[in-house]
Amino acid sequence: MAATKITVNNNGPVRVEGDFTLVDAEGKQYGLGGRASISLCRCSLSQNKPFCDGGHRTGGFQSGCQAFDLPAPKPKA
Repeated sequence: MAATKITVNNNGPVRVEGDFTLVDAEGKQYGLGGRASISLCRCSLSQNKPFCDGGHRTGGFQSGCQAFDLPAPKPKA
């Protein structure tokens, strides 16, 4: 089984590659047509949400993301 890789692209979508399943809020699975990689919209300009259709290119979306470490989660009470 291939590991899943998720890449947050600067000024663009989130790219998901590898072994994954995408479901909606109700748990219904999206049919991905055999794709092993997809791009998910994060600019809200796509006409094909949740998938990227390139709308960020003409819509002026800008978001640079640098990797960082999250702090450890707080213990549950």
